[in-house]
Amino acid sequence: MENLVEEKHSIKAIIKYAGAFIAWIVGSGFATGQEILLFFTSYGYASYGVVLLNLIGFLLLGKIMLTKGYEHKDSETFNPYKFYCGNKLGSLYSWLVPATLILIMAVLIAGAGATLYEYYGLNRLIGSAIMAVMVLCAYLVGFENLIKIVSKTGPLIIVFALFVGTITVVNDFSNIREVGTYQQTLVPLQTAPHWVISAVLYLSLSFLAGGTYYTALGRSAKSRKDAKWGAIIGALAVVSVIAIMNSAILLNVSNAALLDIPALYLARGISYALGTVFSIALVLGMFSSCSAMMWSFCNPFFPGTNKNKMIAVITAVVTFTIGLFPFQGLVGVVYPFIGYLGLIFIVCVIYKGFKKAPNSP
Repeated sequence: MENLVEEKHSIKAIIKYAGAFIAWIVGSGFATGQEILLFFTSYGYASYGVVLLNLIGFLLLGKIMLTKGYEHKDSETFNPYKFYCGNKLGSLYSWLVPATLILIMAVLIAGAGATLYEYYGLNRLIGSAIMAVMVLCAYLVGFENLIKIVSKTGPLIIVFALFVGTITVVNDFSNIREVGTYQQTLVPLQTAPHWVISAVLYLSLSFLAGGTYYTALGRSAKSRKDAKWGAIIGALAVVSVIAIMNSAILLNVSNAALLDIPALYLARGISYALGTVFSIALVLGMFSSCSAMMWSFCNPFFPGTNKNKMIAVITAVVTFTIGLFPFQGLVGVVYPFIGYLGLIFIVCVIYKGFKKAPNSP
């Protein structure tokens, strides 16, 4: 009977960590479809090559980062960047990553404003301000409570995106022959000169900024199995949605490529009511990612003190201010830039992941 109870608890824990894994990825760029449009769909039929490389990369990097986090759960001073890259380069990344988190959080806040404006006509300033306040409040409740919140919003986005994407693909599959005719429209949106580079940049973007969060997620696991399978299931879910949403946007590229929120266009094309519900889900997705990043940025500074809370307030104000720039422009500039910054980091993660520890058999 005890084994059955433990197994049930383990499955529940794996689902929780998979949900928290997903929550980091499904921010404004991902949930709105803008990120998928730029890194994947803009390469036309080659976008499926980008999907395949990301499937391999997410499974590998996700598993390494969460399990290594679990293995160092007893080390309060564990620094993932120094662990993977050595003291010198790791120290550099330790300073760079907080700056990238500020930029990504600004994109997420801008995405919330763009979503609420595009669907409800709400002033972008007000929409972004609401998101900034929500994220600040989520940070103040603490990491364990934060995981409980974001682990539920991540799967919600996955379910909605799969539903919208699948119906769109079924309804519009006949447009597949026309994709090639829109290549000139797609080229200006590409994040890199070749689809392979774009695939690597997306992996770098996802895991450089998420290094501290994924490590903390692994350290919070009660077993190595929970961390490992949480990462694997989370990775499979994320890439499945990317594949479906990429196909859906590709089939509607003549209209979707011109919008800030292509995913919302797809949902509204199925049903206005569905679009309304999906718009709420999008905002929740932005909230989950932004909340996780707020924790990663603020937690190292004076943890558990009033100074830490003040830093969180300042961070919310700064990211809100940067987020006043146009959403599509921020995604197109900030995300590829961070991807290039993290190229060496993901090479170090893969190397360290395959390297045996000194005491390993």
